[in-house]
Amino acid sequence: MRAGGRRTAIVSAPDRKRILFIDDEEQITSALESRLHRYRDQWELVFLNNSQEAVAYAAEHDLDTVITDIRMPGLDGYGVVARLREMPRHVSTPIIVLTGNAEADQKRRALDAGADDLLNKPVLTEDLVARLQSALRIKEQQDQLRDANRLLEARVDERTRELANSRLDIILRLARAAEYRDEDTGFHIVRVGLYAKVLAEGLGLPPDLADQLILAAPLHDVGKIGVPDSILLARRRLTEDEWVIMRAHASIGHGILTEASPIMAAFATARGQTGEPPDRNPLIQCAASIALTHHEKFDGSGYPRGLSGEAIPIEGRIAALADVFDALSSERPYKPAFPESQVLDILRAGCGSHFDPGVYAAFERVADTFRQIRAHYTDAAPDGERIDC
Repeated sequence: MRAGGRRTAIVSAPDRKRILFIDDEEQITSALESRLHRYRDQWELVFLNNSQEAVAYAAEHDLDTVITDIRMPGLDGYGVVARLREMPRHVSTPIIVLTGNAEADQKRRALDAGADDLLNKPVLTEDLVARLQSALRIKEQQDQLRDANRLLEARVDERTRELANSRLDIILRLARAAEYRDEDTGFHIVRVGLYAKVLAEGLGLPPDLADQLILAAPLHDVGKIGVPDSILLARRRLTEDEWVIMRAHASIGHGILTEASPIMAAFATARGQTGEPPDRNPLIQCAASIALTHHEKFDGSGYPRGLSGEAIPIEGRIAALADVFDALSSERPYKPAFPESQVLDILRAGCGSHFDPGVYAAFERVADTFRQIRAHYTDAAPDGERIDC
């Protein structure tokens, strides 16, 4: 069958190997087709006399082997090989180049361009078939290896997702445990995480950090686990000594998320882990930083370390505003929810003293999104659905 200069075998079989022959001389491709006629049940033979058309065909079809001549008008064999190697689907497709006996330089150039094998013209049918069978075996092995790698990658990806989901579940349950000891604050940790993400986006921070904050910020008060109930649950004004203990929750939270312990060492030993502990999860590192610094103030009057300005990590500066906004906007056992106008006045007054001016400016740009989050994740809601921020 002939179409557009292409000759293909007529027999159709889904498991046949597809071989592309490229030669500008039609009498040569016709002779090759005749000599390979008996293999038509095994191979789908495609013959093209135009190298540009052949490259276009290869761009749209999977091939098991390509045989190309060197000397062709327009795009020569070297160009064909180079163009094929640029295509992801043909990076490893076996390519056999036909050359003359005296063309040693051309053979080296063909191999340098990416050809896998060489055949001298005129080519014997037995040699041609043997080279094709060898190339097809290589291609089949490559395909089997590729499929095995893809299956392995899929299994690894699935297992990685399962482990990541398990870790995130534990992290969020730890955050909820800290909030549960404090008071029933509903979706406080959800809102703080969303606020932090929105602020990071408003500041133009990298997307991976913004996504990290949505899960790290909810752990800001995990250190309250270490504060006595008599102080944590008090519905009266705390004494100065009690405030010292309450403020320690920032350092306690940081320690929970960073410090090694005999228990962790015992588990590592039980699991056969030896040597230095692995690097901590970046999400936990971010959460530890937030736990330690979300009560620091831009002017240096915060705690626990009295950091100021950019000495406070950006995640701490972001979480500070997110946490205060939600605390002021929410009803607590010791206070009603403040009206929005009062909340905004307090935040504005804290710009440059409590809050990083840059973070506050970002808040003003995304205030409408804060309102949407606040309305969507109300403490009275029985459940929270996803909201795009």
